[in-house]
Amino acid sequence: MQADGHLLSTANQPRYAGLFDAFRKIIQKEGFPGLWRGVFPNAQRAFLVNMGELTCYDQAKHFIIRQGICQDNTYAHTLASVASGLCSTALSCPADVVKTRMMNQTSGRDADVYRNSVDCLYKTVKFEGLRALWKGFFPTWARLGPWQFVFWVSYEKLRRVSGLSSF
Repeated sequence: MQADGHLLSTANQPRYAGLFDAFRKIIQKEGFPGLWRGVFPNAQRAFLVNMGELTCYDQAKHFIIRQGICQDNTYAHTLASVASGLCSTALSCPADVVKTRMMNQTSGRDADVYRNSVDCLYKTVKFEGLRALWKGFFPTWARLGPWQFVFWVSYEKLRRVSGLSSF
């Protein structure tokens, strides 16, 4: 259903009338395992987003405090969350491009262009160049950035309230 947005923009009918219609049609066409189609590219992306945000935030916060840029406060947490958002976006963008292309090939002229995620990655780089893997970087960062800020600053405030040292 998420990939049907491009159908609507070209005045075509969406494939599904709703959630239960999607379940019914997918199971009829692809069987019960069809409900898990696309899980692998989505899991790859989720892994990279979380790896980028979790590892980068802590490293950035410690670097900011050790370098004397500021104390362990909301300003330091904000700077570290910006770094975390940039890192997670940079790491996850290639997987996001692959996942989106895999989702969009489910119908229309792009049906079955890619055999799997690796084939999609290979063809994207081969025909469009390495930079194509970071298409949509700024919109992705604009989505992840505010989330990083809200999450990490809230996390640090809750740590303080609970009596846990943050540094």
